[in-house]
Amino acid sequence: MRVNARLDDETQKQLEYLVETTGESVSHVVRESVARYYDEVRSRQPTLKHFGRLIGKGHSGRSDIASNVKQYVAESLEAKHGLRRK
Repeated sequence: MRVNARLDDETQKQLEYLVETTGESVSHVVRESVARYYDEVRSRQPTLKHFGRLIGKGHSGRSDIASNVKQYVAESLEAKHGLRRK
């Protein structure tokens, strides 16, 4: 797959540093970066799948928990870990 991406100045500097320091190509650095990010995101997924069994088990008084679980989990993770939703 061919990728064309716009990078801000800081990201461009980081990419150039990695290329220069490692002696690897831009393509290799991008592939490695995607692979590591993919592994990081995938490693977080198994813990989220267990929420499904717990949804609706409490007594929060809210009637929309089951239908909006993804939103509430995302908001909770965002608040706790500073993660941003896209």
